[in-house]
Amino acid sequence: YYFPCQRWLAVEEDDGQIARELVPVDEAFVKKDSENDGQSPATLGLEQKAKSTTYTVKVKTGDKKNAGTDANVFITLYGSKDDTGIVSLKASKINKNKFERGKVDEFTVESVDIGDLKKIKIGHDNKGNATGWFLEWVEIDAPSLGQCLKFPCGRWLDKSEDDGAIERIIFPAELQTVEYIPFVPYEITVYTSDIFGAGTDADVFIVLYGSDGTCTQQKSLCLNKREQRMYFERNSVNQFIVELEDVGDIIEKIRIGHNGGGLNSGWHLDRVTIRRLLPNGK
Repeated sequence: YYFPCQRWLAVEEDDGQIARELVPVDEAFVKKDSENDGQSPATLGLEQKAKSTTYTVKVKTGDKKNAGTDANVFITLYGSKDDTGIVSLKASKINKNKFERGKVDEFTVESVDIGDLKKIKIGHDNKGNATGWFLEWVEIDAPSLGQCLKFPCGRWLDKSEDDGAIERIIFPAELQTVEYIPFVPYEITVYTSDIFGAGTDADVFIVLYGSDGTCTQQKSLCLNKREQRMYFERNSVNQFIVELEDVGDIIEKIRIGHNGGGLNSGWHLDRVTIRRLLPNGK
């Protein structure tokens, strides 16, 4: 069995996860890639993405005295087919100090297909100085499933408060579930030109336009400023797997640009290639 990864396992990199679920690929894929111009199995990204689901997890700490926690928080998502196992919520996309009073933190959780989301278990390890935590709610958005679910809690996870539990099983509030048309993964490969000063440190974004007037949201290709400094260097090829609204079989045009930020914002773009996973998995 071959399990390509090509991803960071680091709090400060990529989506911040330090454990990953990997799916096996056909040996022929790996051999074909290694023989083809020295390409890596990264070209398998779209196929692997199709077998996994990315969840955006928002966690609201209550606005009460001592509501925040310094303990290590974890979550498990339970679906109709499987569960994610214990996932540590290490890297908040919004706040450096996570789980502070009255704040919302955002995390990325990626797993193989677990089916329809039925419940979650969330808790902490009770380690640190201020461990007690008042959890207001959890919101989980799964673009590839076209569903956003709200898990209300409004209780303490504290050994000296409420019932003393430091982990809870929470079910979604059906009336607060939002359904929408599922997103699809696109593999976007960006080629920066080989001329002096071609690279950029700015925040690069893209919009895709379909043939019937549909278009995607404007999406940044980098997750953080460190990635902005790493990618889009002179004579570089950078590949991104991005979940966006499905604009159909034909992409009429794209809009790509940047925010003009960073020390060296000017960018000489050579070309962009886009691959969309078709509904039948090809």
